Amino acid sequence: DKTGILNIFKAYAEDNPEVSKTDKVEFTAKAAGVSIPSVYKILREYTEVHELHSPKKYYRPRAILDNIDSGTKSILRRLLHSFFERNEPPTLSKVLAVLHEDEDLPHLKRTTLWKLIKEIGFRFEKRSRNSVLREKDEIITWRRRFLREIRKYREEGRKLYFLDETWVNAGHTVSKVWKDTTILTPRQAFINGLSTGLKDPSGKGNRLIVLHIGSEDGFVEEGLLCFESKKTGDYHEEMTSEVFEKWFMEIVTHLDEQSVIIMDNASYHSRKSEKIPNTSTKKADIQTWLTSKSIPYEEDMVRAELLQLVKRAAVTPKYVVDEIAKEHNHTVLRLPPYHCELNPIELIWAQIKGEVARNNTTFKMKDLHPLFQQAVEHVTAENWKNAIRHAQSEEEKMWQIDILMDIVVEPLVIHVGDDSTSTESESE
Repeated sequence: DKTGILNIFKAYAEDNPEVSKTDKVEFTAKAAGVSIPSVYKILREYTEVHELHSPKKYYRPRAILDNIDSGTKSILRRLLHSFFERNEPPTLSKVLAVLHEDEDLPHLKRTTLWKLIKEIGFRFEKRSRNSVLREKDEIITWRRRFLREIRKYREEGRKLYFLDETWVNAGHTVSKVWKDTTILTPRQAFINGLSTGLKDPSGKGNRLIVLHIGSEDGFVEEGLLCFESKKTGDYHEEMTSEVFEKWFMEIVTHLDEQSVIIMDNASYHSRKSEKIPNTSTKKADIQTWLTSKSIPYEEDMVRAELLQLVKRAAVTPKYVVDEIAKEHNHTVLRLPPYHCELNPIELIWAQIKGEVARNNTTFKMKDLHPLFQQAVEHVTAENWKNAIRHAQSEEEKMWQIDILMDIVVEPLVIHVGDDSTSTESESE
């Protein structure tokens, strides 16, 4: 705050008129926690114009990663795993080359790709003389746990339901169409009694946000939730915990007994029923939480010690949605992050959006809603069975890749900081 720094200088100068200007500036800089040149700059500005101007606020543009959807992240994950299947290190250059060769794949810059790969749970590790990409251990563990549990539920004969949210814009249409290349101008088309081609949407238009759930028997009746977005940004901003939980409380009453409900780990699926203390929690609140759990602590303990007690308690987070499902004798199973290919409803969404795109002629929201509803009704139980079979094949593929990576990479990993560069297999 420029004014505050100037006031410090004036107050010190008034109380110490005999002190040199250099000493006054040094005192002001130290007291305000800024550099000496900054103080001189403020004094110069005040002397020249007799007032101070606040610096212009810099608004960071929306990050590119914020606009990359889960489908793109899933494509990238599968691409990286295709390298693993060939036992070929997936370097950034190789991945970029594949992305740029296929027009259907997203074209990313090198820096964006690096950030995106890290975001979906991969890391660089030393492997002999090459840097290779490997998934983080927590992602691998989550995926293995998911695969084991869904196998177990299938063996138990429990009904599996898959839910997800999606969106579709009023201007949603097919990306490629036939065009008459002989018609060059509107005048030529008029003279020949022809059209100038298909009308293009003026923009993306408003957005329809959709939530649904289904199984091998098809969509659950009364399960469709559709509403028009009031914002132009990410639809996750409007699909809140309150909206989702209200829908979920109703839909669980329409499911078969002892069913398993599979969903991703979106924030609105994962509102905690109990807030576990963390580094931002007040000390008194941490103490109250420990007391409620009958965990003893000393009154003279500082926050760091209290948080250590919380960590040792190893309390498993409880989610509101899980508790709702449990009350109705159901189980919630969460997908690993960015593994939408394991959710068959993603293929169903693609089928529905494809039908909407082929039949959307007005690009108006009033026509989009019934068009989407009609596309949903055209989805059959056989479509769902095919999608589920595809997801199961992806499960098996991931299961085998994890085992392959465990065999191939483990003997070759060199941990940074080791005294020796020899591999474990060599030392034996």
